[in-house]
Amino acid sequence: QVPLVESGGGLVQAGGSLRLSCAASGRTFSSYAMGWFRQAPGKDREFVATINWSGGTVYYADSVKGRFIISRDNAKNTVYLQMNSLKPEDTAVYYCAARSSSIATTIVGHFGYWGQGTQVTVSS
Repeated sequence: QVPLVESGGGLVQAGGSLRLSCAASGRTFSSYAMGWFRQAPGKDREFVATINWSGGTVYYADSVKGRFIISRDNAKNTVYLQMNSLKPEDTAVYYCAARSSSIATTIVGHFGYWGQGTQVTVSS
């Protein structure tokens, strides 16, 4: 079990920025790859960004590439998602996820642990 707690969501105007945080419990955080996913109303959960155990490998969805940055601090058991130049289409519930592997992946089914989600709303 890897409890995950997201924070940092909220309401922001288009063009603005938010930083999401995901705090994990347990001693094995540094061995897990982490990911961020999002789900808009009526849509499937979709991949946003992922990072390997060391932070040396990251992948992004094309829709957020160049605007979002994923990072992690293993000393703090925390992964971050810096979101810049936000657009109304970024509005969704954002979920943090962990997988019992150090290798980053974009596939939602490869993540076994999920947070409760945090709402991000971007107004036009």
